[in-house]
Amino acid sequence: MARAPSLLAPLLSLGLGLRLVLSLPGAGATDCRSFGRAERLSFAPEARVRWLAPRVREQGPLDPLYSTVRHFLSVVQLNPFPAGLVKVLLNEPSSVEVDEVVRYEAGYVACAVIAGLYLLVVPTAGLCFCCCRCRQHCGGRVKTEHKAMACERCTLMVFLLLTTLMLLTGVVCAFVTNQHTHQQVGSSAEALPETLLSLRGLVSDVPQELQAVAQQFSLPQQRVLEELDGIGLSIGGSIYTQLRSTVYEALASVQSLGQALQVSVDHFWALNATLVELQEGQRDLELAVPEHRQRLLIQLREPGCQGCAGALSQARALELGANFSQVPPVGDVLHWLKGVPEANFSGMVQEENLTFNALPYLADFEITNMVRELKNTVAQQPAGLRTLAEGFPGWEAASHWSQALENVAQSSRPYLKEVQRYETYRWALGCMLCSVVLLVVVCNLLGLTLGIWGLSAREDPSHSEAKGEAGARFLMVGVGFSFLFAAPVILLIFATFFVGGNVQTLVCRSWESGELYEFADTPGNLPSSLNLSQLLGLKKNISIHLAYQQCKEGASLWRVLQLNDSYNLEEHLDISQYTAKLQQKLESFKVDTKNLDLLSPAAHRDLEALQSSGLENIHYPGFLVQIQKPTVNTDVEKLAQELGRLAQTQSSSVLGQQLQEEAQGLRNLYQEKVLPQQILVAKLNLSVRALASSAPSLQLETSGVLHRVTYLKEELPTQATLILRNESMCFLARELDYFSQYVAWVREQVTQRIATCQPLSRALDNGRVILCDMVADPWNAFWFCLAWCAFFLIPSIVFAVKTSKYFRPIRKRLSSTSSEETQLFHIPRVTSLKL
Repeated sequence: MARAPSLLAPLLSLGLGLRLVLSLPGAGATDCRSFGRAERLSFAPEARVRWLAPRVREQGPLDPLYSTVRHFLSVVQLNPFPAGLVKVLLNEPSSVEVDEVVRYEAGYVACAVIAGLYLLVVPTAGLCFCCCRCRQHCGGRVKTEHKAMACERCTLMVFLLLTTLMLLTGVVCAFVTNQHTHQQVGSSAEALPETLLSLRGLVSDVPQELQAVAQQFSLPQQRVLEELDGIGLSIGGSIYTQLRSTVYEALASVQSLGQALQVSVDHFWALNATLVELQEGQRDLELAVPEHRQRLLIQLREPGCQGCAGALSQARALELGANFSQVPPVGDVLHWLKGVPEANFSGMVQEENLTFNALPYLADFEITNMVRELKNTVAQQPAGLRTLAEGFPGWEAASHWSQALENVAQSSRPYLKEVQRYETYRWALGCMLCSVVLLVVVCNLLGLTLGIWGLSAREDPSHSEAKGEAGARFLMVGVGFSFLFAAPVILLIFATFFVGGNVQTLVCRSWESGELYEFADTPGNLPSSLNLSQLLGLKKNISIHLAYQQCKEGASLWRVLQLNDSYNLEEHLDISQYTAKLQQKLESFKVDTKNLDLLSPAAHRDLEALQSSGLENIHYPGFLVQIQKPTVNTDVEKLAQELGRLAQTQSSSVLGQQLQEEAQGLRNLYQEKVLPQQILVAKLNLSVRALASSAPSLQLETSGVLHRVTYLKEELPTQATLILRNESMCFLARELDYFSQYVAWVREQVTQRIATCQPLSRALDNGRVILCDMVADPWNAFWFCLAWCAFFLIPSIVFAVKTSKYFRPIRKRLSSTSSEETQLFHIPRVTSLKL
């Protein structure tokens, strides 16, 4: 680690300079992706029992029913909100005029008349029907069978079944809405004290909560101190990450250049050595080939040589082809490349890679003292936060606020208990009447089932009429229950309808439209005991509607209640002086970029020698001209085979022996002289072609590397300083983001949770949701479903009475006398009467 300070500057300059040269122009300025975005801090919000969660009725299958009931009530009550009537009712209840109330409630009065008619007519009709049945004047059986009886019976049974299904639908909905109403009334009664408890602490605990919020400034402080411990590793690591691919690519090109240099030099030395051997072999061939040619020409021209014409033509061509003394000279290149390469390019690149990989640790070692100074600056706390709680205005309205809510809570408890008690009675009565309607449905279904069973068994002569009679009696039992409980059903319907309907049309509709707030803001409409400004002890009157809108938008409590204009939250949250010190410290980071050298002196000499050698200027086509020529123009091996064949065909043994010896001599010449020369030519061909293809590009690459090194020497210091400053500013932006998160969190906590009046608007909204959506809607849906059942009880009675006659046995009147006696006849079942 003793070399750390001295190595850091060259390495930073190396990496940053390579990025400058090899990337786009102006790449010296980096972005902030190296540090990434600041993590989200998790601040602990103050635990407050007064915070109200918004209440919303969840969507459900009964929503269409609720909407239908609301539309029905809007038709029943067409009059607008009666501001004058409500004003008189609140201030002087004894002076309320009945005529004015009746005019406003005209729709409900009409419904009351309809309910009264139902209450009078249905029980009276039931009493008359019972008397008639007791005297047997109302038909209880079918007297005679006729052709249209089957059609009448089927029609009545279908209508009775449809009516029963409508009753079943209504009673099921009535059961469900009755239970929903009971549950919502109970939970709503419990929600009122909870709401009042939450509102009581709206102001009293503000200073303590502000102090607790100010203390959480230690959270961003601690995070910044933790990241300052690793700022050196972060900056070095970010530079390493950003420049890794560029630096590795540049070093790889240097290593590739070194390898190409080594390969080219090896090929050149191989070319030179092969050329020397070829020239020596050529001198030997220049002596041996003419001798063989001369002897062959003498022997093959003898008159006794039979079939020697072909061999003679080959012997005439037996002479040297390539002349390697005529190839271009390479002496100058040999002089420049003597001792090249001197440097170990592979080892040099490997050392640079290892040093570059250690960049984060070297940077951490470099800025240790600066980090210590930064920590001392961060450990301080801004002055504005220390006075955040002290500057909050204390006001007298807090006690009035708590006292008013305490009075409301105490006075509401008896009423809430009474509401729950009467709701229990209503729920029990609703369950009982719904059960009666359900019993009517069951009687109708049983009567239809048994009656149809009895009809289908009449074809059997041995059948019993008990099933049909039982079905008829079940239908009549349902009729009896309908007449008996019609009065309590309609009374419960009207009572719940009058209460729930007026709550919906008088309160909920005006509450949702804002008319209630406008009514409360109009002077003189509310009695003095309900004046909000007097209850809170405020010096100025406030508009309830305006205050509600401001609270809903998230306005601060002191602004809505006009308590004090001297408290400026933004002044306490101003930490610009604090952050300016951090910026000043970070800007003092310095990086030394002197003594940067990408290539070692030996490598530099090697590249300059290669550049000056003129390796690319060698006339390689001159080599290829001689290489493409054969070593000997005649195929020596083939000529030797031809001579051996001729030796066996000659009549002269002496000539044959001479040809055989000459053939053997040619074979020896080929193996000892020609074949080695051909191998050397192939080797020379490989080296020449390799140098011819690589020498031009190698010179260009060498020139580029040397140019880069020169350019880096001149430009890297300025660019490295610029990039390091940018990295420091990125780090500063990341750390300041933590403080920005804290400031934003404090602003949100103070304006939206601690010192906000949003709980007021939310309490009003929750009250409307509880009263209108959770209580009034199922309440009104209950009486609507029960009224649905009451309406369909009338056709159920009619169809049940009519249908029961067809389920009883048919009795035929005796025509011989005027007596009322009848005789029972079992009429066989015919096809036309089948169901």
